[in-house]
Amino acid sequence: MRYVTDSNRNISAILAFILIPISGFAMDVYVPSFPAMVQDLGTSVSNVRLTMTIFLISYGVSQLFVGSIIDSYGRYKLCLASLAAFVLTNIVIVLTKSVEVIFVMRALQGFLISIIMVSKRSLFIDVFEGDKQKHYTSLLSVVWSAAPVIAPFLGGYLQHVFAWRANFYFLAIYAFVMLLLELRYSGETLAKTKPFHLGSVVNTYKKMIGTTDFAYGIVVLGLSYSMAIIFGMSAPFLIENVFHYSPVVTGYAALSSGIALLLGGMLSKYMIARDFMTKLTVANFIQGAFAFAMFFTAGLFNSIFPIMFFVVALHFLMGFMYNIYFTYCLTRFPESAGISGGITSGGGYIVTSFFSYLLASALNIHNQETFAISYIILIVLIGVMLLFLRAYLNKPKPVNTFKGD
Repeated sequence: MRYVTDSNRNISAILAFILIPISGFAMDVYVPSFPAMVQDLGTSVSNVRLTMTIFLISYGVSQLFVGSIIDSYGRYKLCLASLAAFVLTNIVIVLTKSVEVIFVMRALQGFLISIIMVSKRSLFIDVFEGDKQKHYTSLLSVVWSAAPVIAPFLGGYLQHVFAWRANFYFLAIYAFVMLLLELRYSGETLAKTKPFHLGSVVNTYKKMIGTTDFAYGIVVLGLSYSMAIIFGMSAPFLIENVFHYSPVVTGYAALSSGIALLLGGMLSKYMIARDFMTKLTVANFIQGAFAFAMFFTAGLFNSIFPIMFFVVALHFLMGFMYNIYFTYCLTRFPESAGISGGITSGGGYIVTSFFSYLLASALNIHNQETFAISYIILIVLIGVMLLFLRAYLNKPKPVNTFKGD
């Protein structure tokens, strides 16, 4: 088997960065097509939203155990097999007219993407150390944020020109090209596999989840990203059915949201040396101010533009907070990078899938006011978690604690 060495380390890292956005593309590229899918498949709005929720749940749950598998059996071959299978699942979606078949394929895609993502995130822990490792892991979520920027924007045009199945053709082509590049240039990054012992794996999971600051981080990440998913689930119907714009406009709206998310992540990278709790607390307070302003000004406007102003501001701050805590959690246990990366992302997505589907369905988001209410609920919950975190960090710590740094 070919391994990543000094000679191909840089090209492998570049390919990993190119592949990291695939999860975001798999989630977001077809968002502007939601209304068209409802009509073409003869199904309900809730069923089309459920295709995203099923993916999120599968993606999240899979990452909880995928990390231990790739720590035991290696990253490279599993990643290659997952890319090949992902290509096939997209072809099945293109050929079917059954939303139930799409449900199954999306569940399978969540599992496959989890293997790809955990494998590629682990590469930076496996082959880099010290400040370079922190630099690359901090850059991970910034690069990942490129998908929410590009995917719905691209999806809007694909829907407008070719209809909704073109989105899944795109995903198949993307994965196939990356499969060829990985075969040619990349390799295994795990120098020494760990024997798979269920008891040992379970104990590692218990220790990580039982580490309070790490566990709080999973909840904060999930609540934060719920803002983006709620927007993705609700915006197409608001923009296309209420305001009667085309899917291209949905793509532009998602592009604005994605750029805000990306810029927020970049700002957090720039401020990486600033105090951890101060950054999170101040950002959460400003988020709350914007969300309440969005709610109280709802009666003054009946347009997509003021909604997008507040969405952009809130998603910028969300990207800022997400990147801070994602970097913190990802580097918390470097000796078990696959497991910790899987729990961080997987646990966050489980929280996201629950709150995003619950709020989008319960609030029936159809205007600025209901959007604002969903954001306020999430921001208040994040604020409560940060209060618990501050109290925990200010506690005297016992001498012997489980730490990975």
